[in-house]
Amino acid sequence: MTKPLPVVQLRVPTEEDTFTWHEVFNDPEVMEFHGGAPAELSVYAELTARQRRHDAERGFCFWTMLDERGEVIGFTGAQPWPHQNMGPVGEIEIGWRLSRAHWGRGYATAAARTTLERVRAAGVERVVAMVNSRNERSAAVARRLGMEEDETSAFSFSSPHYATEQRALCFRLDL
Repeated sequence: MTKPLPVVQLRVPTEEDTFTWHEVFNDPEVMEFHGGAPAELSVYAELTARQRRHDAERGFCFWTMLDERGEVIGFTGAQPWPHQNMGPVGEIEIGWRLSRAHWGRGYATAAARTTLERVRAAGVERVVAMVNSRNERSAAVARRLGMEEDETSAFSFSSPHYATEQRALCFRLDL
C-alpha cells in the first residue's frame, strides 16, 4: 500500500521569505546541485521578488512551501526557464527545493502535483524539469509526476554566485 502524501500549502513568496529561504537553504547538502554552497541573501531577495512578479503576470511562480504546521520548508512551483543561452529556452520549468529535514517524506511530490494543477489551470500546455544527472531524489520526483526524460544535455552554468559544470536531465510533461 502506498503511503499517503503529506499535506502542503503553497503561497506567493513574501519579502519575509527572502530571509526564510536564505535560512532554510543555508545547508551545503541542500545546495549540492545548486552551486554547492549556500547563496547570499541578495540572491533570495531577487528570487522572491521575481516570483511575486511571475505570479502577478502569469498566475504561477515558485511558491513558498509550508508543512502541516505552517512552517516554511522550501519552495516549489513553475517559472519561465531563466537562462537565455542554454537549456529549454522558452519553456516553463517546474522545480522544487526543500530543507534537508523534510527530504524523503513526500513533500516535493505533493507540492509539485499541486503545481501541475495550478499551471494547467493557468493555460500552460507543457512543462520541463531540469535535473542534475547526479540528483537521484529530484529525478525520482519528476518520474513520480509522470514526466519523461526527453534529452540529456551537458552545459556549463555560471553566475555571479557560483560556477559549475554539470550534466542535466531534461524531463517533459504535456499537460
